[in-house]
Amino acid sequence: MTEKSKYTILIAEDDKDIVEILKLYLEKAEFDVVTAYDGMEALAKLRYHEVDLCIFDVMMPRLDGFSLVQEVRKEKNLPIIILSAKSQDDDKIHGLDIGADDYLTKPFNPEEVVARVRAALRRFYKLNDMNAQEDQPVILKIGELELNLEEMKCLKNGEEISLTPMEYKILKLLMNKPGRVFTRMQMYESICGEYFESDENTMMVHISKLRDRIEDDPKKPKYLKTVRGLGYKFERV
Repeated sequence: MTEKSKYTILIAEDDKDIVEILKLYLEKAEFDVVTAYDGMEALAKLRYHEVDLCIFDVMMPRLDGFSLVQEVRKEKNLPIIILSAKSQDDDKIHGLDIGADDYLTKPFNPEEVVARVRAALRRFYKLNDMNAQEDQPVILKIGELELNLEEMKCLKNGEEISLTPMEYKILKLLMNKPGRVFTRMQMYESICGEYFESDENTMMVHISKLRDRIEDDPKKPKYLKTVRGLGYKFERV
């Protein structure tokens, strides 16, 4: 996958004022913008346009943003940012858990949205190409866990574990460097390209959900260990 000279962003949001603000700032930043005002229209636009990143509101008619993320993830692997008035931790966790790469709450700073779009695209397209050029095995195996980098699948004792795109990227980063301690900032910058102060809690949510999936006892993790005061590491077992 090569880096493109110009990217297309799909905005799905039922508030036309917000759509216009985001469109203005994104086009000023030299992105092409496709707009939709409900979830079903967004799905249709995805089928007829070559979209590189999506920004979805949660509360939309016909198909809400959470359901839209799930539908998109069945067919496409591309960065998704949720932009929502729902600021409760449970909503954020749910959004990240079903496959969103980022979650921003309203009211928002349009310039920060643009910065996060740039960061997500940089990581997904440019830095992924750099990682692909590195000499690394096709399959990473530690203990009962196996990560197939070609098929983008995680297995535990031969059984496939369903991961969100963000969880997969975290697991790939840690399993590729077992024993190395990563700070939250280092992890986020490596995976997303740029770190924002509000991202610290987001990374903690991802780590918690990943532990739920791969550990026998998430409260006493065997693999994904916390190094107090520093960050996280993947234990050699």
